Amino acid sequence: MTAVRTASEIHVDLFERAVRVTPGGVHSPVRAFRAVGAQPIALVEAQGARVRDAEGREYVDWIGAWGPLILGHAHPEVVEAVERAARRGLIFGLASPAEVELAERIATRVPGCEMVRLVVTGTEAAMSALRLARAATGRPGVIKFAGCYHGHADSFLIRAGSGAATFQVPDSPGVTAGAIGDTYVARLNDLDSVDTCFASTPERVAAVIVEPVAGNMGCVPPEPGFLVGLRERCNRHGAVLIFDEVITGFRLGSGGAAAHFGVTPDLIAMGKVLGGGMPLAAFGGRRDLMKQICPQGLVYQAGTFAAHPVSVAAALATLDVIDRNPAFYETLEATSATIESGFKTLSAQMPQPPLRVQRVGSMWTPFFTSQPVRSWDDHVTVSTEQYAAFFRAMLSRGVLLPPSQFECSFVSIMHGEDEIRMTLDAAEAALKRMSA
Repeated sequence: MTAVRTASEIHVDLFERAVRVTPGGVHSPVRAFRAVGAQPIALVEAQGARVRDAEGREYVDWIGAWGPLILGHAHPEVVEAVERAARRGLIFGLASPAEVELAERIATRVPGCEMVRLVVTGTEAAMSALRLARAATGRPGVIKFAGCYHGHADSFLIRAGSGAATFQVPDSPGVTAGAIGDTYVARLNDLDSVDTCFASTPERVAAVIVEPVAGNMGCVPPEPGFLVGLRERCNRHGAVLIFDEVITGFRLGSGGAAAHFGVTPDLIAMGKVLGGGMPLAAFGGRRDLMKQICPQGLVYQAGTFAAHPVSVAAALATLDVIDRNPAFYETLEATSATIESGFKTLSAQMPQPPLRVQRVGSMWTPFFTSQPVRSWDDHVTVSTEQYAAFFRAMLSRGVLLPPSQFECSFVSIMHGEDEIRMTLDAAEAALKRMSA
């Protein structure tokens, strides 16, 4: 007789199989849960603000697929739009009316986005925007910020160092010396470090690229005057200002971070929320710059799956849901503020281990540190060990947080009172256990 295996045994077997055919057993590194010392989980179903794993356990989900799901999982209008589009044809390979409508709607709502090119991934959007900036200025250099992630193109995989305007070693083998030499690393929220980068090679910098709200070192907001200062410096030095709004676009408001903070960049990379859960991204900006993209100009960018009709349908449905509800972002803000307030109350009641929550709109991160996190330099004050223990304790109580201290949690419109109560109750129990 064959022994009946438990769900847990089946789950372990799944990843034993996975590591034989996939590096690390996953198709994106953070999914491996190594930063939190836990066995990765495999999800099989998701609805609203909840997900279910291969063992049948349900969790309140604060990952939200790393940001796209502002409407929650499997929103019925988005699913219906995807089904209708798929029945008309999975892919055309030529232009379609829907992609024109989507480009028009993006250009209407995003400040400075006069023309748009639809692509597939955020990496592609950021990479293309940087190539365009280099072509437009005739310069090779880019200033990026330590801890800001813009995808895995070579220019963006340069490690932060202790000083600004120094050539760094790459975070990944395979990055060329040329890419390293063309990349300058500044400190987020530190305009002096930006000045140092410009001063070291004033005629080489084509662009400054920044996440207006950092989302890949945890949620780190811009200090007052920081984004304005970047705009002023790019104007002064003739460099292109690129906002990487792959996370913040359509999440901080209808016009993204550019509208939220009142600073207009030259180029913007967008993704995640835009696609409504389908693979879709975009880059856009000033007309004079975007007109240099092929076939109108000479800067080459292309893709078989660009403006994929099923993804475009999901994007239009997502914007429809948001636009029909004039209180959409106010509701999202209220839910997010409730989560922040609840964690702050718990932190005040149990000051050990030290916990602080940083939030901008519906992006938030619980940091185990007693001081603000303003840049990647501050990560040395953050206890990743305590976060790992907190993550495991929350997971055991049915609450799924990002499996890394330096990833954002995301609120969707489907997170309600039950999800908030369950999360805060689990957090209270976890913190009591950790402080004992």
